[in-house]
Order: sequence, then structure tokens, then C-alpha cells
Amino acid sequence: MKAAQKFALVIGIAYLAIGIMGFIPAIVSQSGAMPPSIEKLGVISGFGYLIGLFPVNTPLNIIHIVTGLLGIVASIALDSSRLFSGQLGIYYTTLSVLGLVPVANTFFGLFPIYGADVFLHGLTGALGIYFGFFATPTLLDLFKQELKEDAVSGDIL
Repeated sequence: MKAAQKFALVIGIAYLAIGIMGFIPAIVSQSGAMPPSIEKLGVISGFGYLIGLFPVNTPLNIIHIVTGLLGIVASIALDSSRLFSGQLGIYYTTLSVLGLVPVANTFFGLFPIYGADVFLHGLTGALGIYFGFFATPTLLDLFKQELKEDAVSGDIL
């Protein structure tokens, strides 16, 4: 299993767990003050703070579950895990930047991406960009591995 595949699997399991935990009321604390942008025009279903730190609501939990499932499925092959990692890096870095903009930090009322989510999404995005675009095996490494797997005793270069 290559590095990109391991990354896709670990991120998939982590985000699947985060998404499921967002639906467990004992782990999501309800804050007394809801941000005005969410209260006026946003989705307030399931709003709270996961482990008292990360703002979540129902749509964001669904997005985390889908991200996790896609990561687990993508970890099967190197090509799909690199594609998943690169796209995850682009999307989650964009979410992190939007979380810093006061007008867009609730993704226009759909789900909260401010506070500690900025750090989580930024870290996920940076790692995704690294494993999707930079940490790739060379063709020579892949060719040598293929030769080793297909060769019988004594035929290895």
C-alpha cells in the first residue's frame, strides 16, 4: 500500500468517525448563542459543537460521512487515492479559506466552517495536496515493483 492509499484510508476513517460522532447528542454540545448568520438564514438542524470545539450541523455531518466513505473506497487503488487526495486538498483548502471570510464562514448559511474547523480543514487540505500531487512514486519505482511481483526466482534485475 502506497502513501497516498494510506492517507486516503486514514482520512476516510477519520472523517467517517467525525461525521457519525456529529449525530451523537452526547458528544455534540448545544451552545446558548447561535451565530446570527446561521440563525437568520441558515440550516439550524443539528447545530452544535462537536466535543465542544468544532461547529457542526446535519449537512456538515453528512458531508463528513460522504468524504469518509469516498476516502475508504478510493484507498483501494493508487490512482483513485491520488485523485481523491488531490481533490480533497483543493476543496478543503477552499473551505478553510472561506472559513476565514466573515460573509462566507457559514458557507452562505448551509453549514458552519469557522472556528476550529478552519484549522481542521486547512490541515486536511494541505495534506491532501501533498499526497495527491507531490508524494507520488516514480514510474521507475512502480516498474521495479511490478517486475519483482511478476518475476520468478532468479529473474529479478
